[in-house]
Amino acid sequence: MINELDSIVLTTNLPEYGLTAGDLGTVVMIHAGGAGFEVEFVTLDGETLAVVSLSAAQVRPVARHEIAHARAIAA
Repeated sequence: MINELDSIVLTTNLPEYGLTAGDLGTVVMIHAGGAGFEVEFVTLDGETLAVVSLSAAQVRPVARHEIAHARAIAA
């Protein structure tokens, strides 16, 4: 189950926001009992890149023993 303020992993590319599958975000709102989520994606220096409404199929919880990976975003 995904709750507000949980970290999630994006499972699809969202090129219109500069996001790719595997990017980490934070759930800021849950829609329709978990059918969808409002997710904030932030750069490592704290700049909000996007706040996006996503379906449950577009995100997954962070799993045990995963490691984050940094990548540069387009300017």
